Parts: sequence; structure tokens; C-alpha cells
Amino acid sequence: MKVKSSEYLKEIKPLLVHLRDRLLEEFPYVSILATDSVGKQYSVSKDVTSISMISWLTGQGFVVKVYDGASYGEYSFNEISDNGIDKIVSKIKEELLPLSQGLPDGVKKSVYSMLEDTPTVFADSTEYEIDPQEYGDEAILRELTQTSEAGRAYSDKVLDCQAFAQYQKYSKLFLSRNRDMEQNVLWTDGGIVVVAARGEEIKNSYHGFSNLGGAELFAKMHDKIGDIAKTALELLESEPITPGEYDCICNPEVTGMIVHEAFGHGVEMDMFVKKRALAEQFIGKQVASELVTMHDGASAAKEVASYFFDDEGVLAKDTIVIDKGILKAGISDAQSAMHLGTEPTGNGRREKYSNKAYTRMTNTFFEAGTDKVEDMIASISYGFLLEQPASGMEDPKNWGIQCMVSIAREIKDGKLTGKIYSPIVLTGFVPDLLKSISMMSDEVRLLGSGMCGKGYKEWVKVSDGGPFMKARIRLG
Repeated sequence: MKVKSSEYLKEIKPLLVHLRDRLLEEFPYVSILATDSVGKQYSVSKDVTSISMISWLTGQGFVVKVYDGASYGEYSFNEISDNGIDKIVSKIKEELLPLSQGLPDGVKKSVYSMLEDTPTVFADSTEYEIDPQEYGDEAILRELTQTSEAGRAYSDKVLDCQAFAQYQKYSKLFLSRNRDMEQNVLWTDGGIVVVAARGEEIKNSYHGFSNLGGAELFAKMHDKIGDIAKTALELLESEPITPGEYDCICNPEVTGMIVHEAFGHGVEMDMFVKKRALAEQFIGKQVASELVTMHDGASAAKEVASYFFDDEGVLAKDTIVIDKGILKAGISDAQSAMHLGTEPTGNGRREKYSNKAYTRMTNTFFEAGTDKVEDMIASISYGFLLEQPASGMEDPKNWGIQCMVSIAREIKDGKLTGKIYSPIVLTGFVPDLLKSISMMSDEVRLLGSGMCGKGYKEWVKVSDGGPFMKARIRLG
């Protein structure tokens, strides 16, 4: 089934068209983005059951962008009526654009060309099997409770099992002189955390889940609970690792974290504008092994970060960031692209309608290779299989990377020994790490259970992943 259009946006559209036409009498370019969104989250553990709306994923509102022949201004609001249109037009003319005349000393006003406005008319929706809104709170809590109880029953060493999920259903309407576009999207994600104890030792195992769809995700979560609980018990036997550089195999989730942190933020081209990304100097140069081809784009995969057009009305794309080891392109919002003289890539995203559009990642991943996982393991005399990414941070200006991984499974003489090391810190210089990649599996998997912040704010939904990947990595 496909996500239905917003009845609210249908009802309000004639007023938005009227507002657009009024503004077009004053400005050569006008666009309006209208949003109707709902987000909800659920959590069940031994002692706590909770349901809540997600405030920044829920709401109705609008943002108008206008162009005066040299610069752009935006005005956001959440109410519109026949009587209020004149007031909105007046505020934009008399209060918004004059702001550019009062810039502080030393701040130079940039002059921009007019945004492309190729005629485009369409309406499209993503697909789902079970609508979480129609499924209902009671049914969702029942699903999560069954998963939590199964985890707690796995062993007497399990202290607790938290099962949680969230979804967002949103509709967006984009209007300009020549564009009339509508999109309706539903994504769902979740996670399971199993906490186990042995004496004073306490460990936890986490696994995330996501889909571009609905509550059908819960069946996948329940099927995985045994593996997650087993890993929590294995972690009770884990040891600290001896720091050093090792041959490693990253599972798709760890590969995804490296992709996201190593080259995701580093090729967001608003950082090029600010001269805060080293990647700008390496366009056209080798930055990774020839085995590496990297994608980013809302149309590059079907996951939680997929959409049909971005928040500036640019159609979704699949951008080849790295092609066989050569850095080919960055990703951009429309404003950054104009500043740099490049084409926008459909990566202009807002946390919500009232926030500025920034260049943001979407579905970011490495392409598959041709290797089999068993052959990759067999190729290592001593090293590790890395699993369960925990967190990561990067430095686009200097290309440093630091990531936390929960599990390093020992490989000796081409075989897994069963020994586990934890926790693990993965560090390095991005080109060194990516140039060391020597094998890629023929399986690609993406996960979108997390959020991505821009400077610890401006949160948006992203997914990342890739194949199993063999590389030389510094662990500690």
C-alpha cells in the first residue's frame, strides 16, 4: 500500500497557491514548502512502558522562499487564512528582505542567481504493509512487550531488555511558479538493548532496525532477540584489546559508520563554502582503494532517508561521491551549490519547516564487491571481525576519525576463535584507512536506526551501510 496524501494539505493548498501568486507579483522567484507530519515513539523495558509524541517530528507549517534579484530570504509560519495572506506578503516585503541592508561591518553580501525552476508536476508516495497509526498504540506496545519479555527470559543473567520503536509519517507540498510537487513518506525504526550481568560485571548488546515502511518491522525485531541476548552474554567474557594496527573485517553496520563519519560529513559542500573540509582540495584525486565506490542520495536506496524531493524542491538524486577510489563530487543544498557554481544534489534538508535547510546526508553507503565473507575471514592470519557500532565522530578539516565499536571477534589463522574484545576505539587518518581496503563482500546492507546532527543539532533521519569490508585499522 502507498502512504495517503494529507487531507490538511489538500484543504490548504488553494490558499498557498493564492499566496504564491501574490508574492510572484513582487518577486521573480517564490517557493513554498508545506509540511504535515506526525512522529511517535514507544519503549518497553522491565519497569517502564512509555509512549510520547516526538515534538520535532510532529507539526504543520510552511516556509516561503523569495528572491529579489540578488539574495534570498525565508519566512516560516504555521497558520494561513484568506485574511492573513496580505499580512504575510507585507512582512516579507517590509521586514524580511530589508534585513540584508543592515549587515555588520566586515560582512559581505553575496549575490546569487535565480534558482532553477524547471516545470515539474507530480505526486508520489512510499509503500508500507502495516500503518503504525492504524495498527494503534495498544498493538505496538504488545509487540514490544513480547520482545522485551523474550529477551528477559533468555537467561537468568539477563537483567533487562528494552525494546523501542518510533515512526514518522509526513506529507510535503512544494509550490513555485513552475513546480507543483507532493510527497508522502512513512518510515519506522526500532532497537533492542539486552543488559546482562555476571557478578559486578554488566554488559549490554544493542541492535537497530529500520525500514522505509511501517509496523511490519516488529516481526524482524522479534526474530532477532535470541541473537542479541546471546551476544550480551558473550560480552560478559570479553577482554580489553591490546592497542595496535590490525587486519579487520567490518560488518555492514560498522562499514556504514565509517562511511558516514569518514566521508559523509567531509563532503557536505556547505563545509566547502566555509573552508572547513579538506575534501574540497581532493576532488579528482585518489582518496581510497580502487574497490571503493561510495553513494549518497535519497533515490540511491530505499531506506528511512529516502524521499522524492528535498526541502528546497530539488528532485532526489543518487550522487557518486567516490568512484573506484577517486573523489568525484560532494553533496549540496541549493544555496551552497549556487555559491560554488555546481549543481544541487537534492541534499537540502530541514529539521522541520521552521529550520534552515543545510546540506545533509541521506542514504550513504559503499557499493558491494565480489568477495565472500568466508574467504575474507580465511585471508586473515590474525585480526578481528568488528560488530556493533556505538558512536562516531569526525574532523572534516583534518580528516581524522574516531569511532566506538562494541565487539571485536578474534580471527586467528583464518578462523574465528570465539574470543571477544570490548569496548573498541577505532581511529585513523581517513585516506589511510580507505586506501587499505583490500576486500569487499558481495552483500550490501543499510541501517537507519539513528539520527544525524549537524554540530550536535539540526537532527535529520539518515541511513548508512555497505558490504563487509576488509581493511587495516588502528584499534585501541
